[in-house]
Amino acid sequence: MKEYDILVVGAGAGTKLVTPPSLIGKRVVVFEKETPGGTCLNRGCIPSKMIIYPSELIRLREEGKRFGIEFPKPTTVPVESIFQRVNQTVKVDSDSIPLAYEKNPNIDYIPKKVWFKGSKVLTDGENEYTAKHIFIVTGTRPKIPNIQGLENTPYWTSREALSPANFPKSLLIIGAGFISLELGAAYQAYGCQVTGITRGEVLRHVDGDVKTELCKHLPFPIHTDFQFESVSYQNKKFKVSGKTKEGKFTQFEADELLVATGIKPNTDELHLENTNIQVNEEGYIQVDGTLQTGEPGVYAFGDVIGRYFFRHSANFEGEYLFEHLFGNKKDQPIVYPPIPEAIFTNPQIASVGKTEETLIKEGISYYKGINPYSSSATGMARLSHLGFVKVLVSKETEQVLGAHIIGEEASNLIHQILMGMYLNAKLDDYLGMVYIHPAISEITRNAFRKVREQKWKEGKS
Repeated sequence: MKEYDILVVGAGAGTKLVTPPSLIGKRVVVFEKETPGGTCLNRGCIPSKMIIYPSELIRLREEGKRFGIEFPKPTTVPVESIFQRVNQTVKVDSDSIPLAYEKNPNIDYIPKKVWFKGSKVLTDGENEYTAKHIFIVTGTRPKIPNIQGLENTPYWTSREALSPANFPKSLLIIGAGFISLELGAAYQAYGCQVTGITRGEVLRHVDGDVKTELCKHLPFPIHTDFQFESVSYQNKKFKVSGKTKEGKFTQFEADELLVATGIKPNTDELHLENTNIQVNEEGYIQVDGTLQTGEPGVYAFGDVIGRYFFRHSANFEGEYLFEHLFGNKKDQPIVYPPIPEAIFTNPQIASVGKTEETLIKEGISYYKGINPYSSSATGMARLSHLGFVKVLVSKETEQVLGAHIIGEEASNLIHQILMGMYLNAKLDDYLGMVYIHPAISEITRNAFRKVREQKWKEGKS
């Protein structure tokens, strides 16, 4: 039995509990069965945004047409070299993680799969390990739908779509979540003919007004309410068959097929049945207010607990655990600040807090302010033809309950509201600021002015 102070399963967000505690003298062992850095570095956030940004440059040609500016069509779009550069950059970053660990005498990095043999005992099949504190940070993987014939085809998940052997002329995407919209928009800009198909609706979790605006300006066509019947692959072509919402039999065909229909937790190979750790019906690990599992001394965080599915929220949880166990917050449960999200499609989307539909369902009284990009000086300068900032403000406290943005720079614009929510700012605080004219942030100010106008109409000062 090899004993450590800390044992970490997963070298993605789990790295938050590797180097920091090692610097205060803790002996740490970290296990990773795949490439270090986790989904975000290797198969998610970072490579996808590196692929998306050049595609946005290509779209600038279309933007120029609104001003009567005709840019010549690019004679070459080096798609393959772009993907090669992205994957090489990611590989160098990923490879640097174990190299850094090797230089630290307090860290052992073991590139193997590990599972529980007992309550606080793990094995890699050869040796057994234990520690005072154990952290499970194994993340999630793509969830594959049960469609006849699909499993017998060489379909893609996001992993293959981020490092294709050859760039396809056409692509079918099953699913209409953020992965579909981000990668589909990029592929479309690079010259691939993209078609989306989904059983449900586009981005079912987002605010209704945002969804309506997005569906008017989709970066590629998406067929909703589709009843899948079968998937086949012959002569290097995928065929997806089924019925439209009108009941018409339809068959789609393309060179490649991307399946992006959700995720599932990586808990099924941990042999949690040998412990007191509990999972919910979807397989996500259950934790208490301090992120501790049912097994004392064993903690879990990140995607595997199913609370939030962002690297920034996983980082926050990891930083909390370091402070809770080894810092100055030993008796405090985790308190999440407002957690934002962004979808880097075209148009960009960002949100934080509750949607309007949630407020209605929960019976919470609110003011609503929506201001389109076009109704601002910046919008006039940019000839904005889509997008808005939407704020939902409590009638009781006049604090922001939710904010939803669709349009240019949405992922940056949301932070102004996010900071206000974190500091418990009220309507007057947002309106009392002096905004640079004519900066894009005036769109946010105008949304809050719409809230104030709604107050006045209700006879409130």
